Amino acid sequence: MVCVDPYLNETTRHANVILPPPRVTQSPHYDLSLLAFAVRNYARFSPPILPLEPGRPSEAEIMARLAMIASGQGADADPAPLDELILDRMLRRAVETPGSPVEGADPAELRASLDGDSGAERRLDAMLKLGPYGLSLATLLANPHGIDLGPLEPRLAEIVRTASGRVELAPPRLVEDAARLRERLAVPPAEIVLIGRRHLRSNNSWLHNVEPLVGGTNRCTLQINPDDVSRLGLGERAVVRSAAGELVVPLEPTDTIMPGVVSLPHGWGHSGTSQPVAAKHAGVNANTLTDDSVVDAPSGNAVFNGVPVTLGRA
Repeated sequence: MVCVDPYLNETTRHANVILPPPRVTQSPHYDLSLLAFAVRNYARFSPPILPLEPGRPSEAEIMARLAMIASGQGADADPAPLDELILDRMLRRAVETPGSPVEGADPAELRASLDGDSGAERRLDAMLKLGPYGLSLATLLANPHGIDLGPLEPRLAEIVRTASGRVELAPPRLVEDAARLRERLAVPPAEIVLIGRRHLRSNNSWLHNVEPLVGGTNRCTLQINPDDVSRLGLGERAVVRSAAGELVVPLEPTDTIMPGVVSLPHGWGHSGTSQPVAAKHAGVNANTLTDDSVVDAPSGNAVFNGVPVTLGRA
């Protein structure tokens, strides 16, 4: 098991090898995933503020070298050919695509026009130049605060790739599984079921070692309806038991959750960690209550919500 991570945490401590990436200030950044949640269409590139130390690989080079090892070429193989292979395939596909802005162009000439200090930056430059806005890495470097491309516009008809050309809300596999759902609805529900919870200032667990972000509403508590606290005779803490395990958790009575349901956030349970702030606010690991033998049939995903539990005084 190999992890690329700056922290020795609950996941990486199981690894055989941990490869720490450079600091954020030493890494370039162009956001891809979070742009899907943006309220405006924009593009922005942040170059590194500080240089890498001599001999220190970038995160992109770490990942490229891991790819070379996985392909059987060894740890000493030069990852540059991998970058060139990806670029070549990207450019050839673009020139062969009808309606592309570079349809029919020479891939070699396009490759020669790309800028960037690394393979990752050259790939970004290629994607920007192949996009619909006439952007380039040089353009973004000249506009360090980003470029506003206007309000978001509908694209659903362009990106749907189903055979019918429509959003298929009832594909056969889900329709066929409805019978199982009906059978489940006929079974009396458990007295108490457990659901998960996400905290805005947690980012799963990434921010638990940052002192100003641990506290307030960002705590590992079991939210429970006050009526259930009274009915079960609970105090400030409770023992939560499932078929898989048990935890002792502080209670947070709130009428924002319905009777018969309790909520525990994921990402906590920092026992034995070397992160001092996270260790001081360790919380409990919700996975202790998750039965890994129970999976969602259509997706194969583990069932984290609606877990039957019992509660008792701690």
